Amino acid sequence: MKKLLTLVLALGLVLSMVASASALTIAFSQIGQESDWRTANTDSVTAAIEGHEGWEFVYSDGQQKQENQIQALRNFITQGVDYILFTGVVTSGWDEVLTEVNEAEIPLILLDRIPDCADKIEYKAAFGGDFPLEGRRQIQWAAKYLESIGKTEDVKVAIMEGTTGSDAQVGRTEGNLAALADYPWMEVVGQQTGNFTRAEGQALMESWLKSIEKIDVLIAQNDDMALGAIDAIKAAGLVPGKDIIIVGCDSVKAAFEAIVAGDMNATIECTPLYGPFVVKAIEDLEAGVEYDKTVVHPEEGVYDCVGGIEVEGTTSVLAADVIDERQY
Repeated sequence: MKKLLTLVLALGLVLSMVASASALTIAFSQIGQESDWRTANTDSVTAAIEGHEGWEFVYSDGQQKQENQIQALRNFITQGVDYILFTGVVTSGWDEVLTEVNEAEIPLILLDRIPDCADKIEYKAAFGGDFPLEGRRQIQWAAKYLESIGKTEDVKVAIMEGTTGSDAQVGRTEGNLAALADYPWMEVVGQQTGNFTRAEGQALMESWLKSIEKIDVLIAQNDDMALGAIDAIKAAGLVPGKDIIIVGCDSVKAAFEAIVAGDMNATIECTPLYGPFVVKAIEDLEAGVEYDKTVVHPEEGVYDCVGGIEVEGTTSVLAADVIDERQY
């Protein structure tokens, strides 16, 4: 009986050690919850990790502040987590703390926004949108739509930028301005941040409508700002989608609803559904698979009020035809 009990205890210890070896603690430093896109992004990653057997999830909401994220990363190091997922609120200022992550030998996976020190640090995988492409597609769609309705003279454009210094803002602005060079009949009359939030998008649009004589096109670097701007346009007695052509970015379901309602004209997709990528990347890394430092970009579309407009790399799809398929 004693031998049997000893054997059972030994077997239990071995099974416990195996379970412990397979268990992983995965920490995520997220920038905050400034938009519907960000909420969907957080939900996708959270559900994927929490739904994986044997994995534990540690989440930190940075509340749009870099100092909060830096502290969270250092807390993760102190806790000795097995993996760190990181999305930075701005592009610069991460060199020191990410070097500390490397020195702690904790595998780092970059999500959505890639820091400008990425070439100086070690990371195991990276996944995010092609922000310059998204910015170019916004302008290209607006220009081709205007051409289709015969409006190609003296077009005034306002660009509502995201959080200043964020990877998405920098990339989309670069794309916006590069594409505008191909359409000299489009002139920028306003360019300012709305911080990727609906409230600030509304406030900025209210200010522009009082201070700028004419706006024909609004390019909003995310849908939440576009939706806020729509409220301001209506309050000013104008008709969004007609008096002012509105092109957003992200393709959240609320933008599809606005397009179907006639309040918005187009949205350029930037998927937030990173959960499956994160799970596969960690499983691959645990199995010894190595990723290179290339940022993986998903295939993304363009959705609008007309369908069939060709922009760089894709053709727009009528939003009304696919609204029921949207997951976020």
